[in-house]
Amino acid sequence: MASPDVQGIPSRQASSGREVARVHEDSDHDHLRVHGAPLAHDADALISARSLWLSRSGRAVLQGVDIDIAAGEILTVIGPNGAGKTTLVRVLLGLERADKGSSLRKAGLVIGYVPQRFEVDRAIPLTVARFVDLGRRSEEEEIDKVLAEVGASKLGDRQLAELSGGELQRVLLARALVRSPGLLVLDEPVRGVDYTGEGELYTLIGRLRSERGFGVLLVSHDLHVVMAQSDRVICLNRHVCCSGVPQSVAQHPEYARLFGPQAARAFGLYHHHHDHRHDLAGEPHPPAGADRTHGQRS
Repeated sequence: MASPDVQGIPSRQASSGREVARVHEDSDHDHLRVHGAPLAHDADALISARSLWLSRSGRAVLQGVDIDIAAGEILTVIGPNGAGKTTLVRVLLGLERADKGSSLRKAGLVIGYVPQRFEVDRAIPLTVARFVDLGRRSEEEEIDKVLAEVGASKLGDRQLAELSGGELQRVLLARALVRSPGLLVLDEPVRGVDYTGEGELYTLIGRLRSERGFGVLLVSHDLHVVMAQSDRVICLNRHVCCSGVPQSVAQHPEYARLFGPQAARAFGLYHHHHDHRHDLAGEPHPPAGADRTHGQRS
């Protein structure tokens, strides 16, 4: 029987028990990569995608993107405007169809999604509690609990249209959490939030991940704040420019090229404390010795 994806669109289930959420093959481009052989899907990942290609009106939007989202990790996708970040999220969620490539999803995975833009119709009276429960039949105690988790316990009776930017983002987060997701996807979650609220919201996301144990896919431009909450970072500019732990990506020449040397130097303030070190691809190594690895590129 077909298993629904995040929007209830059926996706085929493989014999391994993993959902095959959209498979697009092309005989001339069967999982071709710019460099080297194709990578196998990560069988342990919540979502594992390989060689995603997508074009619009003749313009490449995604070019051979590989991505794995592990259980319990915060994976952040960064990149300049027009880099394909939101498109990648939509493809992974099954909301948009890639031209080529494949995506495997853990069977039965529940996804909570906070979109980049959410317009509130001020002409429609709708309380926060009712909004969180739309399309569901949650108990009142469940709604109260999830609002309290995101620091919005006093907003249940407020009208959605009356909320500030920061309050609305917390309510959207509560709605994404009410289904107890195994993966939380947040596309630019601090849009409309002031500078102080940005740090608070990212700290909240990190705390919820620790408490609930779900994986997080985070898209953001707020690099100075996001890096400190991320376990792994992918720098995207239609293709994956570099990836790894935050400190390694900040040192990568592709990161400096995209965001400028000032941004790279700013992350000298960030320290990723471990009893080991990572190369630029995120691989662990003993602390002794010099790291001369140049990271993962495609």
